[in-house]
Amino acid sequence: MRRSRRAAPFFGLNDHMPIVLALVLGFQHALSMLAGIITPPIILAGQGGVNLAPEDAQYLVSTSLIVCGLLSAVQITRVHIWKSPYYIGTGLISVVGTSFTVIPVATGAFAQMYATGYCPTAADGTKLPCPRGYGALIGTGTVCALLEIILSFTRPKLLKKVFPPLVTGPTVALIGISLIESGFHNWAGGSGSCSERPESGPFRLCPTVSAPHALPWGSAEFIGLGFSVFVTIIICERFGSPIMKSCAVVLGLLVGCIIAGATGYFSDSGIRSAPAVSFIWVKTFPLSVHGPIVLPLLAVYIVLMMEAIGDITATCDVSRLEVEGGLFDSRIQGGVLADGFNGLLSGLLTITPLSTFAQNNGVIALTRCANRKAGYAACFFLFIMGIFSKFAAALVSIPSAVLGGMTTFLFAAVAVSGIRIISTVPFTRRNRFILTAALALGFGATLVPHWFQYVFTYRGDNRSKEGFFNAITLVCETGFALTGFVAMFLNLVLQEEVEDHIVDEIQEGVMAAKTADRNDDEMDREEWARIEKGSGDLEKGGEKAV
Repeated sequence: MRRSRRAAPFFGLNDHMPIVLALVLGFQHALSMLAGIITPPIILAGQGGVNLAPEDAQYLVSTSLIVCGLLSAVQITRVHIWKSPYYIGTGLISVVGTSFTVIPVATGAFAQMYATGYCPTAADGTKLPCPRGYGALIGTGTVCALLEIILSFTRPKLLKKVFPPLVTGPTVALIGISLIESGFHNWAGGSGSCSERPESGPFRLCPTVSAPHALPWGSAEFIGLGFSVFVTIIICERFGSPIMKSCAVVLGLLVGCIIAGATGYFSDSGIRSAPAVSFIWVKTFPLSVHGPIVLPLLAVYIVLMMEAIGDITATCDVSRLEVEGGLFDSRIQGGVLADGFNGLLSGLLTITPLSTFAQNNGVIALTRCANRKAGYAACFFLFIMGIFSKFAAALVSIPSAVLGGMTTFLFAAVAVSGIRIISTVPFTRRNRFILTAALALGFGATLVPHWFQYVFTYRGDNRSKEGFFNAITLVCETGFALTGFVAMFLNLVLQEEVEDHIVDEIQEGVMAAKTADRNDDEMDREEWARIEKGSGDLEKGGEKAV
């Protein structure tokens, strides 16, 4: 007799759940977040960022893990604000991590800081460590987080009207596309001075001439090392178990590290010199508000807010909760407020802005567990990983080529998320025009990033005026910010045409979706039916006459 298979139980938000199972599933959530959390601090502290010392980079990775663990608990808990209808947090497994969105703004701002003398440069042109620049980034981010906090008290329907998928879709796509350049630079050996392949100096080899197994940028060994990570991710997706698929990026990183360690690319000096334990504020940076990056960071927080709305909606869906109504709107409000609040706190905790992670929705669907206990367990494991700084030191010592193979895949996933958002937009004439105008400028600024560099030629002593011009230049040279502003402006200014409303009604199912060919076919069938009916009537008339 054939036995029927029982479906695995689904652990809802408030269901009873064994502690051991919660720890196991929480560890899986932590693993799925790991690659996304460690990537931004490694990039921003490296040669493509502010060129911090290895011990500072190790601190940032450790602190990112600790802060993401603590602030994810804020999103999961859902705290009611006293004597108000508002909440902080979603009450779901809505975990947060360091955002990729800030990377293109930060790298562009750091390049501008070195060019203007805000960050120090050696006599030979080598960029020196600039903790002041990093402090300006997180200080400005802390202030700009107030925008998302204020917008969280706005009705979700109004937010979706001002920032619809027509605005957020191309913006997110441009973020991913611009990040892929950084991933490819690392894949070929590094994103710093060595990528220019100088003929002399410490950066004629990547990452430096003193590094173990140093090679010229773009060497076949580097390409192969990154390719091993990329291929492993694909193999896990094709042949791996469901758990392996959800952790494919981490497994790819592990395989790349094993190959790099076996072939002599690793240096254990940083791991041996790292302290056993680390925590927040072991190292600090001078906080300040840097005028030129205010506008780009405001755009970053608008994108983070819309990402949070989309991710919370998806989390409600996979958690088998309602995705409309008062409770759902309350979760959106609490999630956006917590997202802005976390952005404000992260800067004070020496970390760049955070965002709500979407990859954990796949883990919820895979494990059939939406219980908060698993979310708290993930926060616990992230906290433990960050406390032991030897772990962070090992992550910082990962060769750039291995990191590049992983980040290229992650950044492409960001671009695909933007394309998916765009696919939900009705392709009316108006919407196509807005997308064309926004993407034309966004793609142009991404492909030719210095196109606006020589528009303002002011070189006076007025720092405020110079900072204002630098802000405009930075926005115009940041593809996703330019795309977002143009799309938002045109969406508010251009009115929908009658044909647009008809297309919307067709796509919503109010009218039957029929092409011109189908209409012709239907008319042909109706005409043929009349002919047949007429011929039948004639035959009946003939029979009666007989």
